[in-house]
Amino acid sequence: MKIPHLKIILFGTVLFAFCPRLMSGEDIVGSEIAPWVPGMLDIHQISTGRGNAGLYIFPDGTSLLVDAGELPRKTPRQTPDRPDGTRPAGEWIARYLRHTLSRELHPVVDYALITHFHPDHMGGISGSQPKAIHGDYQLTGMTWLGESFRIGKMLDRGWPDYAYPKAIADIATRNYRSFVRWQSAHNGMKAERFLPGRNDQIVLQRDPVKFPHFEVRNISANGEVWTGVGRETRQHFPALADVPPADWPNENMCSIAFRVSYGKFDYFSGGDLPGIPQEGYPLWHDVETPVAKAVGPVEAALLNHHGYIDSQNGFFVGTLRPRVWIISTWDSGHPTARVWQRLRSERVYAGPRDIFATDLHPGTRDVVMGIEKLASDRGHVVLRVAPGGGDYRVVIVDDASESHVVKKIFGPFQSR
Repeated sequence: MKIPHLKIILFGTVLFAFCPRLMSGEDIVGSEIAPWVPGMLDIHQISTGRGNAGLYIFPDGTSLLVDAGELPRKTPRQTPDRPDGTRPAGEWIARYLRHTLSRELHPVVDYALITHFHPDHMGGISGSQPKAIHGDYQLTGMTWLGESFRIGKMLDRGWPDYAYPKAIADIATRNYRSFVRWQSAHNGMKAERFLPGRNDQIVLQRDPVKFPHFEVRNISANGEVWTGVGRETRQHFPALADVPPADWPNENMCSIAFRVSYGKFDYFSGGDLPGIPQEGYPLWHDVETPVAKAVGPVEAALLNHHGYIDSQNGFFVGTLRPRVWIISTWDSGHPTARVWQRLRSERVYAGPRDIFATDLHPGTRDVVMGIEKLASDRGHVVLRVAPGGGDYRVVIVDDASESHVVKKIFGPFQSR
């Protein structure tokens, strides 16, 4: 009796027997990055030259997009667009997500999160952006992503009134709010305010029972910081009535921060949180210190505020003390010299550490001594955590094209 497709079945068996990379997520320099596989945690820091964008793929395939920045104008302080300037950043990010999520996962972004309302994190408006097909908003950054994918839940620090510490009325935020209203009313997107202290707002959607040691813990937003106990929080900022308006929290200080944990592996992301107040301003303008107390040591972290002069204070760096630092860079001030010194200093914390930048500006090389010690200075930075969280690698992916070719591999590093 003839068995249909027997040759195809045998070929597939042989193929996977000799190509375990297809099943294990193993990467090879010079080849396209291997697809995500179930059980693995992927964190992609996407290089566009126009702002911040991070794609997280959780062990069961649940997806989270953190920021989708698009600066509306380019200046000499900024690196060129990546891969090039033929498309806006929002479209490049959408194409990256479509490629990364299409092979194994459902083409839906389960969660999207904006850390704070600045153009390099959510998308700016210059007047030239195209209009949405249906809604009354323009396509830039995160709103472009919402036109390309169905977003399950949208999280930010301001929903529904967007009024802390005062009404947020800039043109980019008004555009984003129009997007949220339309998508919520017509496309099934759920909008929520990010709630510090919670570990049930961003959860595994497909197979949570299989990964009981995975968690996304909300750390802070709007100055409300998790205490590290249960879901308890405390307000780091004083009551606005007790503070002169000139000293009120700025947008960066209100940034969302969270920690992703998988077994022994921990990762921190905190938007543009500052940790070094400007001279003459209140000490509570340092938000990094209370956040660091809640987070504790991690294996890897994304630099706050891209490594600007007001970030990565000594207590924050020494408390988190990661093996891997990642910097989302495109500006000549990413990072500044003192920040670089603190990241590298074994007086701040002992032990090895590697630092990866998405796109170092040539001008930074001229003013930051020792910056050549970056482990990698250009490319998409992909953190790949092995099933169970016991170890992890850093994979640098070409950002000059859409080849998705692996340029360098670092690790594996052992989770502590």
